[in-house]
Amino acid sequence: TIGSIVEKETAAPDERPIVAAVYMNRLRIGMGLQCDPTVIYALERAGRYTGNLRRDDLAFDSPYNTYRYPGLPPGPIAAPGRTSLEAVARPAGVDYLYFVSRNDGSHQFARTLAEHNRNVQKYQVQHFRDLKGRQGRQGR
Repeated sequence: TIGSIVEKETAAPDERPIVAAVYMNRLRIGMGLQCDPTVIYALERAGRYTGNLRRDDLAFDSPYNTYRYPGLPPGPIAAPGRTSLEAVARPAGVDYLYFVSRNDGSHQFARTLAEHNRNVQKYQVQHFRDLKGRQGRQGR
């Protein structure tokens, strides 16, 4: 099941052991997985996924929603490939608990919530503000 989450979380083979470590670290300390692909899977099963995960979707009631329910979902959310399974068998030796997309196919990892929030600001909030600004200037 963790391998399926790793599979859906990143397409970058070199990041899979780090992503696996993040989820294993969270499970070890009793922290929620809070994994977007599990919510997407739940929404898809219900025929409610629109292709865009919204904040409201994180409250969707499903045992697969790892924002609502602690621990692993009741089963895999995809068929994990070899590199994802190997990543779970041999996760990276890191103490990261968080990661966010850099919007280029890679992720920025963090140990603390404060560090993660700065990364979210930089790689998500500011990135999309800048993108919206560029699109607005192009439309003039």
